[in-house]
This record gives sequence, structure tokens and C-alpha cells, in this order.
Amino acid sequence: MSEITRDMTIGELLRVKPQAAPALLEAGMHCLGCPSAQGESIAEAAMVHGIDIDALMKAIEEA
Repeated sequence: MSEITRDMTIGELLRVKPQAAPALLEAGMHCLGCPSAQGESIAEAAMVHGIDIDALMKAIEEA
């Protein structure tokens, strides 16, 4: 499996680890299929949504 990094887009993350979707939804990222998900990095999306990136990455890792 590819390494998951905060610089990946949400779309890339969901392609390599689709089971991470519930962690994103629980964190408040509800537009997983929108165009921004294909161009925004996980870190950028976390910043826009006011989400702690370290906590989010931990949740993604544990998914």
C-alpha cells in the first residue's frame, strides 16, 4: 500500500485507502466526491475545515 501523507489529495487517499472515508466524514469533511477533493491536499482541506491535521492523520492511519 502507498504511504499516506498530508500532501496527498483527498481523491488520492480514497483511491488507496477507501476505508478512510468514515474518518474524513466524522471529522467534518462531507464533500468527498466534490471537485475540491481531487485538487486539495488533506492538509489544505483540514485547514479550510478548521480540523487539526495531526489528529486527522492519526484517524486516517487507524482506519
